[in-house]
Parts: sequence; structure tokens; C-alpha cells
Amino acid sequence: MTKIDIYSGFLGAGKTTLIKKMIQEAYKGQRLVLIENEFGEIGIDGGFLQDAGINITEMNSGCICCSLVGDFGKALEQVIEQYHPDRILIEPSGVGKLSDVIGAVNKVTNEEVTLGYTVAVVDAGKVKVYMKNFGEFYNNQIETASTIVLSRTTGISDKKLDTALELIREHNDHATIVTTPWEDLTGEQLIAAFEGEHTLAKHMEETEHEHHHHHDHDEHCCCGHDHEHEHHHHHDHDEHCCGHDHDHHHADEVFTSWGLETHKKFDKAFLEGCLKELDSGKYGMVLRAKGIIAANDGSWIHFDMVPEEYDVRSGAAAITGKLCVIGSKLDEKGIAALFGV
Repeated sequence: MTKIDIYSGFLGAGKTTLIKKMIQEAYKGQRLVLIENEFGEIGIDGGFLQDAGINITEMNSGCICCSLVGDFGKALEQVIEQYHPDRILIEPSGVGKLSDVIGAVNKVTNEEVTLGYTVAVVDAGKVKVYMKNFGEFYNNQIETASTIVLSRTTGISDKKLDTALELIREHNDHATIVTTPWEDLTGEQLIAAFEGEHTLAKHMEETEHEHHHHHDHDEHCCCGHDHEHEHHHHHDHDEHCCGHDHDHHHADEVFTSWGLETHKKFDKAFLEGCLKELDSGKYGMVLRAKGIIAANDGSWIHFDMVPEEYDVRSGAAAITGKLCVIGSKLDEKGIAALFGV
């Protein structure tokens, strides 16, 4: 029996960190496969999780629906046939719709393959602003999850946390919500929370066809932008690339991904200056930046950035440096100039 668990979460929410914790603490002795679906051309997180001895299948595609409805089912079947895993962990793109992922998984479930729990990792401090700006993609993850795990709750004010919970409950009054910082919880405690009643997951399974054929969204999506002709494609897609019409927005109509591989060596202070600039709004709305790059002193720098915060640390070498920036209405030429690449 293979169980498929889905860990979703908007850009930079912390789902990769949560997955690593679960691998270390909750899945010992199980044969695991992790399937990642990165948005954009440059995949960063794969090496991070391969260090934990996990098989990685990465599918980089701008159009999240294409990869899920098209080759995603085939990838799942191949993984099951090749590895015979006890558990498959799916980490969708941060801008992917959880309902689409569940729909794709349901197409391959049978007596030997079942859908387990569906988790949404939500940055507690950014619920209000992300709902306002990226509702169509952001809300779908919250609405569809059987368990919602709040990240970055340490130090947040009670008022801000209460507001976040109120907004979440408006979109999902069924899910289990984990508010305790997950570093204070064991993997076993989290599994117990995840394996509660999956009322939403079951509801999604029963009504999955409606999610793929009855999308009633406004002409201008709730992120507040007019996307009539604003396509930032790094990939060429047919208009009906998934075999059915889309009357909802593709991720690559709303979000831009800029990324490249580079052998350039960076100074840590220079890099931190770049990340502060990215957060200034001068280069569009930057929602996520991450990378593994060589440093001038011969070490390697790993970094992550979300609005209003960043983390720069030393880490293992990569075969080449990688930079990735994801956001909305990005000034790609300006970003390249900022990094000097």
C-alpha cells in the first residue's frame, strides 16, 4: 500500500523545512519518495532534500496545471512502479492550486494507492496581505487543506495571530489548525494532527470534477491586478495545454520566475544588500528569492528571502551556483543587473 501525502504552502511559507522535519522525525523506516514541482526554471530545493537520502523527482514548469494534469499522473505511476514506496510526499509549487494536485492524485488512486493527508503551510504574519493580493492561488490552498500548519508564529502578536485565524476560518472551518511553533512539537504529534478526520480531503475527492470544470472566477482575479495580456512565459504552452479549457488563471499569468545558474563568486554583504533591494518594491513584488552561490572566501552561501525577512547562511557546495526570484511583475533585467550577472 502506498499513501500519498501533499504538503502545499505559498511561496516561502516553510513547507520544505516542515517536510525535512517530518522525514527526520515521523517517517523513519518507511520507503519514501518526494515529488517536487518547482515554479520556474531553476530548482533549488532538490539538493536540500537529497541530503536526507530522499529520492527526488523534480518537474519544472511555469504552467502548474500542465505539469499536474499532463505528465504528473504518469510521473506518479512511474514512481510507484519503480520504487514501490510506502509513502509519496508531494511538494507542489508555492503558486500551485492544491485542488488541482488533489485532482491529479485522485486519478491514480486505487486499492493499492490512497490519498493521505493534505497540508497547507501558512505564514501567520502574511495571511491578510496575501489573501488581498493573491487570493485566487493563496486561498485555494487554505480552502482545500485537511490540516493548516501556521509557520513563523514565534514572536507574532496575539492580535495579528487572531486576525490570521479569523481569516483562515472564513475560508476553511473544517481543517485542523496547528498554531504551536512546529519546533516545539514532535513529528509524531504532527502526524496525529494530520491524521484527524479528513473531511475536506474526502469532500474534494467527491467533488473533484467540479474543481476542474466549474471555475467561476472574476475576469480580473482577486490579486487585484489586470492580467489580460500579462504573460511572463519562460516556457511555451499551447492555449489548452492540459487538454481542457482554462477559465481560471494560470500561475504564469500572475507570477514571474527569474532564475539562472552562475559561477560568479559573491560577497556576503553584497548579497544582503541585493536582498534588501529586492524587498524595496523597485523590482516588482518579490515574494520569494533563494539560491546557493559561491562566496569570495571559497565557502558557499545559501539564502532564502520572503517579504520583510531573509536568511543568509553557510552551506554545502553545489555543482554550480543557482539564483531564483519569484514574484509578480518582476523587472527581470533590473534583477540581473542588481546581482551583476
